[in-house]
Amino acid sequence: MNKITQLFTRPPRVAVIRLSGVIGSGPRAALSDEGMAPLIDRAFRRGKPAAVALVINSPGGSPVQSALIGARIRRLADEKKIPVHAFVEDVAASGGYWLACAADDIHVDAASIVGSIGVISAGFGAHELLARQGVERRVYTAGKSKSMLDPFRPENPDDVTRLKALLEDMHAIFIDWVKSRRGAKLADQDLFTGEVWLGAAAQKLGLVDGIGTLEPWLKARYGDKVRLMRLSRRRGWMPRIGLSLGAGLAEDTLAALDERAHWARFGL
Repeated sequence: MNKITQLFTRPPRVAVIRLSGVIGSGPRAALSDEGMAPLIDRAFRRGKPAAVALVINSPGGSPVQSALIGARIRRLADEKKIPVHAFVEDVAASGGYWLACAADDIHVDAASIVGSIGVISAGFGAHELLARQGVERRVYTAGKSKSMLDPFRPENPDDVTRLKALLEDMHAIFIDWVKSRRGAKLADQDLFTGEVWLGAAAQKLGLVDGIGTLEPWLKARYGDKVRLMRLSRRRGWMPRIGLSLGAGLAEDTLAALDERAHWARFGL
């Protein structure tokens, strides 16, 4: 390559998207398809990047939103023929690992927590508390399953059976996604029990491709002059300064407790 060609040759550029937080729905969720769509679209369409890098730090959340985000990434990657690389920080578990599988390869820290390929449903039963307080629960439905798993009524074994069937079906969808993305890389053992592993063990099992971090790995792959285009979500001014009004304050408080519970499952 002569000096004139070098002068007008741009170094390769990689768009970097951060996927951090609990996966949910609606504008208040840290990660949702609605909230991430503009950012993901911009990453693949702006400036013809050599690749897109996903920086993932998520304990999971909504299966549907995980699937929508993952499908969006794959659709654009295939359409634009752009490789996708995932880099895991603290954790890529459950829905977080679903997102990681949208990439062509996955790289982790030795201490990253990976896996939790399972589905969970949790709740509380408050019928005894109501009874002690002399409160009578009155529910009227059309359809025998309409009040399924009502937390203010005694647990119904038929409801539990139906819920477990739904969870098994959702688990099968998750397993199919992982197998479709990781294929022959996966070790010949049951990896779908909901168990988690640290980085090196996850690599041996084929859940990830190696130990590595964003900048050193990208420089090794695309050259020392690679340019990282870090993209971030545009948020309104009220969330940035922590303002919430009316019902929003209660929603934010509940969302914060739910998010804390997701992280706490992995000691984070």
